[in-house]
Amino acid sequence: MDNEYLATIGRFSSLNVLVIGDAMLDVYMEGTAQRICREAPVPIVDVTDVKTVPGGAANTAANLTQLGASVNYLSVVGSDHEAKLLKDALARHGLDTSLILCDPTRRTITKQRVTAGNQLLVRFDSGTTEVIQRDYERQLIDNLKDNFNRVDAVVVSDYGYGILTDRIISVLGALQRNRENILVIDAKSLDKYSRVRATVAKPNYQELVRLLAITESTSSSNRSEQIKRHGQRLLKKTGTKYVAATLDIDGALLFQRGKEPYRTFSKPVANTKAAGAGDTYVSALTLALASGAPIEVAGEIAKSAAVVILQKSGTATCTKNELSHYLGNGSKYTDDWQELKNRIEHFRKEARRIVFTNGCFDLLHSGHVTYLDQARARGDALVLGLNSDASIKRLKGNDRPINSLQERVRVLSGLESVTFMTSFEEDTPISLLDVIQPDLYVKGGDYTVDNLPEAPVVLGYGGKIEIMPFVQNRSTTNLISKIKSLDEQTA
Repeated sequence: MDNEYLATIGRFSSLNVLVIGDAMLDVYMEGTAQRICREAPVPIVDVTDVKTVPGGAANTAANLTQLGASVNYLSVVGSDHEAKLLKDALARHGLDTSLILCDPTRRTITKQRVTAGNQLLVRFDSGTTEVIQRDYERQLIDNLKDNFNRVDAVVVSDYGYGILTDRIISVLGALQRNRENILVIDAKSLDKYSRVRATVAKPNYQELVRLLAITESTSSSNRSEQIKRHGQRLLKKTGTKYVAATLDIDGALLFQRGKEPYRTFSKPVANTKAAGAGDTYVSALTLALASGAPIEVAGEIAKSAAVVILQKSGTATCTKNELSHYLGNGSKYTDDWQELKNRIEHFRKEARRIVFTNGCFDLLHSGHVTYLDQARARGDALVLGLNSDASIKRLKGNDRPINSLQERVRVLSGLESVTFMTSFEEDTPISLLDVIQPDLYVKGGDYTVDNLPEAPVVLGYGGKIEIMPFVQNRSTTNLISKIKSLDEQTA
């Protein structure tokens, strides 16, 4: 199945996609708060960094581009400073902004977030949300007609901020009836699109509640069963071939006529600060369907892209390489240290702390799991360096390892605590540490910094070291001895 996923992703770069919807500028003002304001009992934030990234439908367009597709993006923004910042942010993602119309009577929708450390303090929203003027509506319709038949897929990202007017939706339906395209609808009010004959609708749980006029469940664990009962009704209400109902940590349900719903399961991420995972889900789902994948495969790929996003912070995008790595066999693992360094650098750009530890991890036991959980808790990403099979044999003897490197990678990939893995041939990871330079090196056992072979290189580049004790009475050697003893008793 992994090969099918990777083959599908491989076709993304040949696709052309049209996106139409509400553009937003997401601004992140980050700093520290160590003082209280005299005018009121509120913190004073000393802003140290300001980030501007595409939001809303612009984020969907950016995700499609990062996943490899060529994108035409239709929208209307203001002729203000925020519009320039938004276009610059889109250009940094490699996106053509020539079809974005600038109306001097509108203000670009902007969402400004202020954070101190890891704490979001406040969000300011501004911008025009009224229906666009007739002249700009006509230009949008002309651009929609010019591009609809030239692309492999169309995405509607309708936040209800005035871009998708009734006339535009009507034209969209006429174009779809004339030449059926892969058409994906992500809209706050899905009932407006029931006659468009779209391929798939992607409502989240709150949108499902409104669409079905049902009572919102207070327990997230009951949401899947609640929505599952309404599958055929959803297909009828949306008028689509498929419905991809996303349920946050409860995963997603994929509905189609004449079949039982297919469920994908989410991967919980603790304390995520990510935004826009729904835009990423829609982008990957669209490209997978346009690549010819069945809805079940498309749903799994879309789910995986969203999980990649949840490991980041702020409004982010998922790249084609990140998605391929996630879905590949042992996707957390790479034997290319430079590639690992590049992946780590993405985390560093977001001021995230990189923790590194190493070991054989031959027969995984509870002591290992506890140790890795504790190591991960020291930072935002845990990189695990594994001794190669030859290295273990030199250190432990000819009867080790019990499990090959490939088998160890497969098992360790299932641990939530482990972010990335690589391997090294030497007896120590000194050369690896010199390349990736983690912020914190965690070592288990009765070492001290003075007798730790890796200490000079870590301290030399400015890193820190922490020695953590192993869990008592839990070791691979003891486990092997116990197995041998039981084997002798039954012989």
